[in-house]
Amino acid sequence: MASGQNHSTVPRFILLGLTDGADQKQLLFATFLYLVTLVGNLGLIDVIRASSTLHTPMYFLLSVLSFLDVCNSSLFTPRLLISFLTVDQSISFEGCVVQMALMTLHGSGECVLLSIMAYDRFVAICHPLLYHSIMSKRLCVQLVGLTYAVGGFISAVQTGNVFSLPYCGPNVIDHYFCDIPPVLQLACSDTTVANVILLIFSALTTVPTVSVILVSYAYILVTICGMRSLEAQRKAFSTCASHLTALCLFYGSVFLVYVQPNPGSVSAYNKILSVFYTIVIPMLNPPVYSLRNKDVKAAVLLRVLNLSRKQIC
Repeated sequence: MASGQNHSTVPRFILLGLTDGADQKQLLFATFLYLVTLVGNLGLIDVIRASSTLHTPMYFLLSVLSFLDVCNSSLFTPRLLISFLTVDQSISFEGCVVQMALMTLHGSGECVLLSIMAYDRFVAICHPLLYHSIMSKRLCVQLVGLTYAVGGFISAVQTGNVFSLPYCGPNVIDHYFCDIPPVLQLACSDTTVANVILLIFSALTTVPTVSVILVSYAYILVTICGMRSLEAQRKAFSTCASHLTALCLFYGSVFLVYVQPNPGSVSAYNKILSVFYTIVIPMLNPPVYSLRNKDVKAAVLLRVLNLSRKQIC
């Protein structure tokens, strides 16, 4: 490339989408998943806001998780639905930068938030008498601020790492959104250093947060085993199992896509894994984290009754 030439010469990228061909069933299924995600997460946020019994640290953090899930899912799914309906599969260079930056912000933030939520459950179960003094409102707000600060920092590093490279020719992204590994494959220069940076910062995002989650749930399980009531043990184990299943799906797909030496090596495999943390997990989080809870069920019922009364009046 000539000296002084603009490295970012590709005006638009072309997204190949999730599959080679799309039919009406795929469109309807994707639309259904997105609507369920929106209704579930926005509904949960509304119920938590409206119910005074749910104004606790756990539900405050859960509402933030739902907000992140709505934002994350809305970055990809509408664009995916449009790709089913239109011939033009392109996205502008600037749009690709923005999508990647926001995706990394919300994805990294969710990793941090999930570890905070695990710590919250650890304090509530293992140190119940100190719970409200430790998990104060001020600390919760600070922890949410930390979530966005870490997410913003990781997003700036990862997005800057990708788009500091020259893109002068190939512009076809083998994905349904501007993900880091497939975009790096289009760079017109050597990406070894960029892939190492991607690996390091992906590991820095996931490994510490996974460690906090594992240690927290290990202490929680030890405490549960010490409970005298078998019924209480059964309910606690059931709840922990559902939480850990959702966490394994999220972190497992993230690890396999990003925390590997050559993350762009198997594009079709990575696309399938990406569906889990961009579409499936945001849809599953509300029922996994709330619908087993009697307080949430009661609050949902009360909210529905109140809305029904307002409509009648």
